[in-house]
Amino acid sequence: MIERYSITATPEKISERFSVDVPDFFKPRYNACPTQLLPVITNSSPQGVSTFYWGTSPEWSKNKSLSEKIINTPVEYIADKPAIKKAMMKTRCIIPADGFYAWKKAGKKTFIPYRFICTDQEIFSFAGLWEEYEDTDGNEFHTFTIITTPANALVSSVYDRMPVILSRKDEAIWLNKESSESDLSSILKSYSAEKMNHYSVSPLISDSTADVPSLIRPAPAADQFGNLTLFD
Repeated sequence: MIERYSITATPEKISERFSVDVPDFFKPRYNACPTQLLPVITNSSPQGVSTFYWGTSPEWSKNKSLSEKIINTPVEYIADKPAIKKAMMKTRCIIPADGFYAWKKAGKKTFIPYRFICTDQEIFSFAGLWEEYEDTDGNEFHTFTIITTPANALVSSVYDRMPVILSRKDEAIWLNKESSESDLSSILKSYSAEKMNHYSVSPLISDSTADVPSLIRPAPAADQFGNLTLFD
């Protein structure tokens, strides 16, 4: 499961990269986590950045009878589950990012965090789906999920899944309301390993309350307890 990513660019850079209006309250995220309000660009409002909850809102996440936490949607589900295919045809979004994290299992209870970046795109995006919900009080809010695919050769050295990373051309297809099912399905694939890099980062990335610049910097390979390991 992909449960952490980063988007640390300035509002100006995001606006330039995606040709969108960015809210004044936007701030960098070095450790974007589920249930947080995070920036997305939807196919229904592609001219600006919206902020949706990743997976579900903090309130709903405490009550599984109201909503399950859905932070990732495997691409394989789209063909098998009619409701997800319907969502793909109607409620698509892209999620601006400049990196994502995955943990490498190095022992029974040892996991090493790594950050993955694209070498051909300083800022990129994940393919996603969004939904609108209404709580028991009648209040509406929006959520998003990141579509994942089997990992490429680089990512698979750490973890077996990765987000669907889009090129600029693919972003235009994903946000176009007129795109066909075959057009959309054709871009849901693993990003080229040759266009990516990765490095180990601080185990503090596991702390959902941590959100500081040092989290995206390379750090010696260490497990979740801060113990150095031989893995790199």
